[in-house]
Amino acid sequence: MMARFFAACGVAVVSGVLALPGTALAQEASVQILSPRDGATLDVMDQHRIEYAVVAGPRGDHVHVYVDDKEVGILRQLTGSYLFETLPEGAHTLCIKVVNRAHVPIGVEDCVRVTVE
Repeated sequence: MMARFFAACGVAVVSGVLALPGTALAQEASVQILSPRDGATLDVMDQHRIEYAVVAGPRGDHVHVYVDDKEVGILRQLTGSYLFETLPEGAHTLCIKVVNRAHVPIGVEDCVRVTVE
């Protein structure tokens, strides 16, 4: 019965949360590295790019890029790519982390391991 009342008033109930007309529920933060794939082998002579898609969520603002736990880039676009200056031969971990306005990671990230030969 309450569901019909809310629907008649133009209010939606999603996962137990009321959503007023004209408002969007904040999505949870997420990061997806689209390329390269985890375990990929990259050619040392090629340019290396990471492609990503991010939902910053209510606590996030933008993302940082890391190579082997060292920050190498700050990205304001939540979907796109980043061209690495250089990746030396060897094994590397590439990460995208959601951070807040103070540049502090909020605990949402995706990482891939690659080998450059």
